[in-house]
Amino acid sequence: MRPPPHILVVNGIKVRRPVFVLAAPHSGADLLGRALKRSPGFHVTMGRAAVTHVVHAFARRPSIARRGLGAIRVLRDAMAESWQILPGACRECPDVCREAGGVTGAGPCATAGTVARFGDASPDLVYSAPVLLQAFPDARFVQLVRDGRDVAADMMADPAALSWFKPVRVSDDTEFPNPFLGVKSAEHIDRWKAMPTAGKCALRWRGAVRLAAELHRELPREQLLTLRYEELAASPGETVEILSRFLETRVSKVALYGRNAPQVGAWRTRLRSEDAELVEKVAREELARLGYR
Repeated sequence: MRPPPHILVVNGIKVRRPVFVLAAPHSGADLLGRALKRSPGFHVTMGRAAVTHVVHAFARRPSIARRGLGAIRVLRDAMAESWQILPGACRECPDVCREAGGVTGAGPCATAGTVARFGDASPDLVYSAPVLLQAFPDARFVQLVRDGRDVAADMMADPAALSWFKPVRVSDDTEFPNPFLGVKSAEHIDRWKAMPTAGKCALRWRGAVRLAAELHRELPREQLLTLRYEELAASPGETVEILSRFLETRVSKVALYGRNAPQVGAWRTRLRSEDAELVEKVAREELARLGYR
């Protein structure tokens, strides 16, 4: 049962049909966020502290996200804080968000009088998707799916991503099943700790794409669009046209060109053979289901 309608107003602007970009780590959410951020009428945030704090709390302890109106209010308030258009607001943004908006100073990166749509493309937003839908019943969700082997190769080169695999991250209050780590039960945690990094990356990807599959079954077609990173990389113009039709507004094509985006299939040269074999073993079912042979 959905909560009663709530009208959120940010900087005097009613939040209608906000856009949320969902993806496993290193699957291209930042590229789509960049395109949306540079599109007319959009104010899109990426990785603001107010949002990431809540998102990671929900991801690590899924029961928090099931606390009804309390969880809804917390996430709605975090988004509202992130979307505030104030002098100096961009100082609080991570580099990826500042770069996406072309911000070189303190900001803000948007002008209140020109904003018609809000959005967020923060990492790990997929773990909060059910709460986002309850907080914003008219929201539009865009999912990006990428080959798990390429994802693993990029994660293994990213210190921020690898920091989540430190044993200290797993405490007595860690809940299972845990899609964020990709671990089903506490009985498997010792095996997870002993697993090579490539296997942990594969579990993270597997957990995220399983959540994506659940959303695909549960959300109305008019509210969810699933895109492949490989198609985005090969035909950015065509992908943006599909996205523009889905959102019923013009999305910037220029933002996706001329960027040194990760290459498709680079895992073949970046992953050691034993790491590639482990990723394929751990994520075999999902790789096959998604057509990654």
